[in-house]
Amino acid sequence: MKLCVFQGTFNPIHRAHLDMAEYVLKNFGFEKILFIPAAVPPHKDYDSALAQHRLNMVRLATAYNPKFEVSDIEYKFKGKSYSYLTACELYKQYNIDGRINFIIGTDAFEKIETWYETDKFKKLVDFIVFVRENNFDEKRFKRLKDNGYNYRILSMPFEDISSTELREKIKNNQPVDNLVTKEVEEYIKKNGLYKD
Repeated sequence: MKLCVFQGTFNPIHRAHLDMAEYVLKNFGFEKILFIPAAVPPHKDYDSALAQHRLNMVRLATAYNPKFEVSDIEYKFKGKSYSYLTACELYKQYNIDGRINFIIGTDAFEKIETWYETDKFKKLVDFIVFVRENNFDEKRFKRLKDNGYNYRILSMPFEDISSTELREKIKNNQPVDNLVTKEVEEYIKKNGLYKD
């Protein structure tokens, strides 16, 4: 199976996440995109009370596409959600053709050498890197190529929505239509999320 993984905090999942996954699916012929919400994100402050809500929202947002699947694999780990450990577990669970492909933004990829067991992780995955900034200079990443990180950079035209800004809009009762799916918007309202 040609597997592509989209791991993230998804706090909350929004349309740019879905657009990126659709683009990868359309252009690279993967059999599925596996969304993996991080239960305990190692690089971000997080509200543990939101962990189950984030998983539920990813399930709601991706239900329309049969090639999207959601995994709660990181909710079964004790401790932080490290991508290396997740990749090791996925190789046990799936019959993967080649390497796992791993969707990541340029902002996170730039810090990849600080990730847990990064030297082992880079041997398990190929990175699909989305540009998340203006005036992007690919030369910045040459050292990663030289250090054995296998990646391709995609410059897909899409609205780069910030989850932080989205949470602020919700907190301030501003409209979020078109930024999240209707199902996710309704779930956030029903559960009173992001009001504090």
